Amino acid sequence: MSVVVVSRNRVERLRRCLELVEKSEARKSLELIVVDNGSTDGSAQLDGEFPNAQFIRLPKNFGLTKAMNLGWRAADSPYVLFLHDDCEVQPDTVFRLAEALDAHPEAAAVCPLLVDAEGRPAPQFGSFPPDGVYRPAEISGSEPEAVEFPRGAALMIRVFVIKAVRQIDEHYGQFGADADLAMQIRRASKMILLLPAVQVRHRGSIGYSAAQRADFLLSRAVFLGKYSGLGAGIRARLSAIAGPLFSFRFGELKYTLAGQKIDGTQL
Repeated sequence: MSVVVVSRNRVERLRRCLELVEKSEARKSLELIVVDNGSTDGSAQLDGEFPNAQFIRLPKNFGLTKAMNLGWRAADSPYVLFLHDDCEVQPDTVFRLAEALDAHPEAAAVCPLLVDAEGRPAPQFGSFPPDGVYRPAEISGSEPEAVEFPRGAALMIRVFVIKAVRQIDEHYGQFGADADLAMQIRRASKMILLLPAVQVRHRGSIGYSAAQRADFLLSRAVFLGKYSGLGAGIRARLSAIAGPLFSFRFGELKYTLAGQKIDGTQL
């Protein structure tokens, strides 16, 4: 089993996340990989505190998608748990997720139930095409149940599923990778299982920068162009320009107009 944590400039959250992963059951058989996306707050120097983790340091922010690809390629396990740095796992989390994949060969991926600080279901499930809105799970019991699109904050996936599509599509920047993976699994007639009895605390983000909001709008255009046709993608791209323009969000507009992803590259 491998755990891939992508982080940028959230050293305290990353430290807490890694401290809890280190307490995992069967830690000796667990591979922990940290991809630091060009942090400047000392996150990249945490390797001294976590000598049993592998740190991949990137010179700048290449976005979540590229960092995830670097992480799973460095992994030696058939299962990889992608974990955001604002997640807090229990000692049995990784083991129970892997156990579920062992027990359900029809499942391409599994996810825990994301909860907030009070233990209530946190926003976790999106819709196709992605609109940036996530809803909490509606729990009907403790048994695993199939879900379509869980956010990528905590998702364990079979590595061969990613290899089957070569890699996570790097046309996406900071956003969109989880939606794309979920759609690829759906198109392959496989399933993603939610394990309600396995809970992970997720803090989540309060707000987003102009560059991040633009990155989401551009990723939505990529998704629509890929799965709904060229025309849908072009309309979404035009909407990504018109929305910020007519709402006077000019900081956002300069990125959507140029088609600039979070890593500075253009679509």
